[in-house]
Amino acid sequence: MGQIAELCRKAQQASYQTAVLTTAQKNNLLRAIAAKIRERRREIEDANQVDLKAASEKKIAPAMLDRLNLNPARFEEMVSGVEKVALLDDPIGQEYDGRIVPSGLKIVKRRVPLGVVAAIYEARPNVTADIAALCLKSGNACVLRGGSEAICTNLAIYQCIREVLMKNNLNPYAVSFLKSTKREDVLELLGQDEFVDVVIPRGGESLHRFCRQNSTIPVIIGGFGVSHIYVGRTADLVKAVPLIINAKVQKPSACNALDTLLIEKSRVEELCSRLAVQLKDYKVDIHAHGECYECFKKLNYPQLFEGRPEDFDTEWLSLAMNVAPVADAAAAAAHLRAHKACHSDAVLSNELSEIDTFIKGAGSACVYVNASTRFTDGGQFGLGAEVAISTQKLHARGPMALTELTTYQYVCRGDYLCRS
Repeated sequence: MGQIAELCRKAQQASYQTAVLTTAQKNNLLRAIAAKIRERRREIEDANQVDLKAASEKKIAPAMLDRLNLNPARFEEMVSGVEKVALLDDPIGQEYDGRIVPSGLKIVKRRVPLGVVAAIYEARPNVTADIAALCLKSGNACVLRGGSEAICTNLAIYQCIREVLMKNNLNPYAVSFLKSTKREDVLELLGQDEFVDVVIPRGGESLHRFCRQNSTIPVIIGGFGVSHIYVGRTADLVKAVPLIINAKVQKPSACNALDTLLIEKSRVEELCSRLAVQLKDYKVDIHAHGECYECFKKLNYPQLFEGRPEDFDTEWLSLAMNVAPVADAAAAAAHLRAHKACHSDAVLSNELSEIDTFIKGAGSACVYVNASTRFTDGGQFGLGAEVAISTQKLHARGPMALTELTTYQYVCRGDYLCRS
């Protein structure tokens, strides 16, 4: 048995122990992990600086560099995220959909762990702590494989987790970490269907495609998608402008940041005029299409590009966006279906029929009405940290938190009942 198969086998063995931990044991474990990470802050930050320096020398994309940076605010958010998971209700053992069938059999669905979760992710080192915490709280074991650009930071965080597991007499392979950064080892990991129950990639579209095409294990797809805002014919443009700015600039490297702004044709001139000043202040590159290009050109917008059809399929992850006119909400929904809208999309409107048309036409995991797309996040949804944002249609959609890391079994009770 190869090293990766052996690692996954040990994780499976550890999952039998995590599955039967009590809620109190799991919560105490998470608090201890948070405390250990906070105690090792200097060591983790030093490791992050090593990764940042190496990444800068390799000239990786600015969006990736931003995700890699574990600054003080993000460090605290990471640690508090683990602590918040300890405060969440434990889904394991919950029973629901109970009924008694004519035979007298009492049937309920009971939440149980998935088993072993393999997570393959890029850049963000906080994901190491997030996924470990969520898997432990939901009774799962996990096999983590972070990107080479964050290897030093990930290992420093992982070491904290491993020490806490061992100190509490738990199998340390409950949180396993694949230290190799070779691409061929990811391919081998994707073939461990004997030991691993689900693969969750968290990164760019190429990573998701690679996992989907090469895995013998079920894969939960998510984390990428072109995000849109449609401004309808009855939208309040005064309120719409700060919302659009928020969706674009609050964290442009995020997967739920605005990529394409669609404007109902009668609102184009007024909205472009209102947006131009603030977008200019943030130095946002505008890839304008059709009438929108003419409007921004008249306004002498400095960072203006004439939009190309392929721009509509671009997840910018930076201070850039498309702006384009559409005929109505139905046309906006059709545009979404044509251009990878599966993540977070919004409609700004005060007309119920227009809103309803957009919601029914959008195939997105998260649809917003008069709200920024930037809310797609486990913490913002009151779910705690998330493993990923699922954009597929089976099992889980949107932020994947504790409940989404469980499945169910039927528990059927009788009084020595026999089938007639």
